[in-house]
Amino acid sequence: MVKPIEHYDAVEVVPIETAVEPLVSLIPDIKEMVAKAKEKCDQPKDGLTIDESASIMLYSMEWQPREKSLYVILNSTLRAEDREKIQPWELYIKLFVSSLEKLPSISRTIYRGVKLDLSAQYPQGKTFVWYPFSSCTNSVQVLQSEQFLGKTGTRTLFNIDCESGKNIQNHSFFPNEDEILLIAARKLHVTSCLDSGNGLTIIQLKEVGADDPLLGSARRDNTSSEADNISSETSTASEPNHQEASVAPDLISFDPQDLNPLKAANISNLPGFPF
Repeated sequence: MVKPIEHYDAVEVVPIETAVEPLVSLIPDIKEMVAKAKEKCDQPKDGLTIDESASIMLYSMEWQPREKSLYVILNSTLRAEDREKIQPWELYIKLFVSSLEKLPSISRTIYRGVKLDLSAQYPQGKTFVWYPFSSCTNSVQVLQSEQFLGKTGTRTLFNIDCESGKNIQNHSFFPNEDEILLIAARKLHVTSCLDSGNGLTIIQLKEVGADDPLLGSARRDNTSSEADNISSETSTASEPNHQEASVAPDLISFDPQDLNPLKAANISNLPGFPF
């Protein structure tokens, strides 16, 4: 069982400057990036405060090199089994998540993709947890670009029937992107897996809530019971990062760690994308 952030429910929401203070040793220029983010969100939308909007904008920003970006380091930390490494992130995660939860939840189909065949890792009937914050797109056309999935070669397209996606366009450093963000540790059930030919595998996922091992009871929701009622057959996924048999017999975490986020000359990076 993955350990939760200790006493997450009791962690206070603090100003963004305070929230990132423990991260200075991990991201030396983070205060400079915070100032840059706050400059762009002096009139935040959706009823958010400047600090709340800036916490989302900070996540959407990309450092050079990319590996130094806050979203890359945060999501890598969330994938890790050593939960002590999450401790410096607690204040930022609390501010970030509380800000996201003030945005309306989106119920629709969203998309992710990768130039790999991941069908073996996502067998039909299984339920998985994506531990990182997961960036997706509203537009499948974006993924058809050769810079992303393209139209030939080995590819996997995830069609995700989401219930709690957050459109962060109004608070993104790249507002022209129609980016939908899934909050960390969402359960996704594989409803179908189709070999559509020409190297393309289409995997249909359905979000079934959060029985959150990361953020404690504050992130547990009523839909988690749906996953517990789904097939309890033994998992066949190869070498998952974490197995959560104590939550549901078939609950698995799988998230590729060596895959790049979306990049294009005219479409900015969709941060948080492990693909």
